[in-house]
This record gives sequence, structure tokens and C-alpha cells, in this order.
Amino acid sequence: MRKTEGLKPERVFYYFEELTKIPRCSYDEQRVSDYLKSVGEGLGLQVIQDKALNIIIRKPGTKGYEDKPIVIIQGHMDMVCEKADDCDIDFSKDPIPFEIEGDFMVAKKTTLGADNGIAVAMGLAILESEDIPHPPIELLVTTNEESGMTGAKELDVNNLKGKILINIDSEEEGTLLVSCAGGTRLMVTAPLEWTEPKNKAYELRISGLKGGHSGMEIDKGRGNSNRLLARVLSGMQKLDYQLLHIEGGSKSNAIPRLSVAKITLDKDNLEKARELAKEYQEAFRNELATSDSGVQVTLEETEMTDKAIANGVRDRIISAMMLIPTGVQSMSQDIEGLVESSNNMGVVTTLHDRVTIENAIRSSVKTLKEYIAAQIGVLAESLSLQWETSGDYPAWEYRKDSYIRDVFIEAHREVAGKDPNVEAIHAGLECGLFDEVMDDVDMISLGPDMAGVHAPGEKLSISSTERTFKLLLEALKKIN
Repeated sequence: MRKTEGLKPERVFYYFEELTKIPRCSYDEQRVSDYLKSVGEGLGLQVIQDKALNIIIRKPGTKGYEDKPIVIIQGHMDMVCEKADDCDIDFSKDPIPFEIEGDFMVAKKTTLGADNGIAVAMGLAILESEDIPHPPIELLVTTNEESGMTGAKELDVNNLKGKILINIDSEEEGTLLVSCAGGTRLMVTAPLEWTEPKNKAYELRISGLKGGHSGMEIDKGRGNSNRLLARVLSGMQKLDYQLLHIEGGSKSNAIPRLSVAKITLDKDNLEKARELAKEYQEAFRNELATSDSGVQVTLEETEMTDKAIANGVRDRIISAMMLIPTGVQSMSQDIEGLVESSNNMGVVTTLHDRVTIENAIRSSVKTLKEYIAAQIGVLAESLSLQWETSGDYPAWEYRKDSYIRDVFIEAHREVAGKDPNVEAIHAGLECGLFDEVMDDVDMISLGPDMAGVHAPGEKLSISSTERTFKLLLEALKKIN
């Protein structure tokens, strides 16, 4: 029996449960793209699968709606694959384990993939329906949204005929998004020099943090494990430790929850290091009492490696991690409560010849995005480190006059009995890319209530999904 049996809307949850069975981390989307292609072809619909594995499925309008404006329903097929430390799931082959708990679908030790599987499921449910009135539909499902939006960047928009686009990649019911931040990835690289290790090896670990989406939750004051690890390592420099290895975070667009450094210490400094770890844990718990009170700083013996990072390089790495601007950088002066600019120092990795520090910069103002990148670049160069940017994507600017916004406001009044919230968002949406390359496209973004997106424990509200789907169907009926 299906776990989602009996949930409404039935076919939406049917398709969403099917998606939980298909591996679809960013860069591993061949199988899910082929599945979507097979579903569309099985329904007798026109399907386009491009070289980037993006999928477009076309369905004519239902009776009486044949000549209405073509509507693009859009989402992305990939998901952020995060798991708890004690979870042994293999995202390349295992289904996503989830439970139904009251009103929620919950993945307790992994991400659920409701971001953005629920959009795909809603689109497929509409495509297969025989009793939902709607204008001509183009279901557009893109690839690799979570790691650079490369699917949207490589999309040939000449394959799309619609001029109205409904993006279902938001996470708060009752809120219509009409603008989003742009962003870029910035990599700082420290070429490594090695020396012979001495004394015993220990693992310094920062854990117990909540993490979360680096756009949606960057303003919640949650701890960044990479920054916290740098603070402890900086405080321990007087103990004459060697750095063997350092790593933290797994996705640049997820606030890092776990960071680890392997270091060496002599026996005379071991107890001092343990005391410092306790002191920093107390300090962090005090600083993060509201947002991340479960933070832990531990120091345990581990296996020795055959080489250590030279102290000069070590110091430059720790200095960079201490000084790279992290978190909210500016707030909007026009929209109350909106984060305008931020940076997330998301991933630190030790490779055989270098340590890399990957950042996700976001801003609704292009020049501020460029300024933060330049600021990090100046810092890197002052420390004799290398840096480069990639994966740049534009902001989606607010449109004063929007037909589809008016349609959804009216539909929301009828379905929910009240006006929706109309807002901008600090997270990046593919709408920014579509706005840049599609002539005169009118867009809106919405979605059901989710929590813990991009972190283990992600959950999706069942009742909110049903209400959001009803809102979508009501809006489709109104498009003229």
C-alpha cells in the first residue's frame, strides 16, 4: 500500500511519492528526466527532452479553453540531498524514506525533495486529468536548479510558446512572489604546501546546528558551522597545532550544519584545547540561544595522516574563513523585512593540492552582488589566495503591471476568502533567468507550506498542498 494512499489531492501525492523513489540529486537527473518523458508520452502528449535533460510537455486546452493564452507551469526536478550524520542512505540509488505525521509528510533524517518535487507532481496531475478545465499547458521541468540553475540557462526558450509562467517553487502558502534575488557562486582557493605531522591527531567537530536554506533562512540568525570552526581554530593558534584536514558543509546554498578539522596537538596542550572547546561551546550556545542552542564543539582523538598543511597556509585559510562576509549583508530600504544582500560560506573542502571555500552570494541589487564578490576577492588577494566566480544568475525585478498577479489575487480571494500576501524573496528563482531571455513573459511564484527545506527533517504540509492546488486550478480557470 502506498504511504500517501488517501491523501488529497490524490494524483498529486501519487506522483510525488513516485518521485521520492527516483534518485534526483543535482547533476544526477537522467533517471528522473526519463521518467517524466515516459509519463508525458504515455499520456499521448508532445514531449521535448533537451540536451540539458530539461523536459517540456504540451497539453491542449480543455473544451472551451482551446483558444485561451498558453500557460507555462514550471518547476525543477532536482533536489538538495542532505542527510543526518547517522543516516546511511545512498542518494544515488535509495528512495527517500518519509513518514506521514498528522498534517505533514516528513523525511526525518534526509531532505524530502518537496523542493521542488511538489511542483512536478502538480503539473503531472494536471496533464493526466480529464476533468480539470484549463488553457493550453506547457509543463516545464528544469534540471540542476539547486546547483547553479544550469538547466534554465541552457534552455532553448524558442521551444516555449507561452507568455504566462507560473513557478511553483515557493514555500509559504498564501504568499505570491513577484520578485527574487540574483546570485553568484564564488570560490576561494588556497594552494597547499605540506609538512611532516607530529604528535597525536584529534578531530575538532562543530555539530548540532539546524542549517537551512541560505536564501529563505539566512535572516534567522542560525549558526554557520564553517565560521564557528574558524573561530575555534583561530583561538587555538597559541597551542601550536598543525592542521591536517578541514571540511564543512555540503551545498553552497545550504547553511552548513557540520564542520570538521583534523589537527595535531602535543600532550601538554591537549587539556588546554579541551578547555577551549568547552569555552567556545558555551559561548556559541549563548550567542545562538534562540536560533541554535544545540550547537556542540567536540575534540576527540582520531587517526594520524601522513602529512600536515604548512602553518603559513593554515593561517591564511583560517583568516579567510574568519573574515569572509557571512550572513545578511544589507536589508531592503523599500520592502520591510526583506533581506537585500547576503553571503553564505557554504562549503569548505580539502583536496590533494588545495583547500576550497565555496560561497553563495545573493542580492536583489546587481551592483551589491558585484560588490560583495569584489570584497571577497580583495580579501582573498590580500591573503595570497585565488578566487573566481561562476553560476551567475540575474534577479527577477518587480513588474508594476502584471495580469497573472491580478488573476491569482482574485482566485485567492475566492478560494481562501482573503487577499494573499504579495512579496519579494531573497532566495533565487529561475524566474530571474526566464525574465532575462523571454520577451514580455508575465510571471508569478507560489507554493504550499514547507519547513526545513535543504536540511534533514524537511516536511511538507498535506492540507496546504491541497489548498495550493485548488488555488492553482482556480487561477487556470480564470485566465482569459
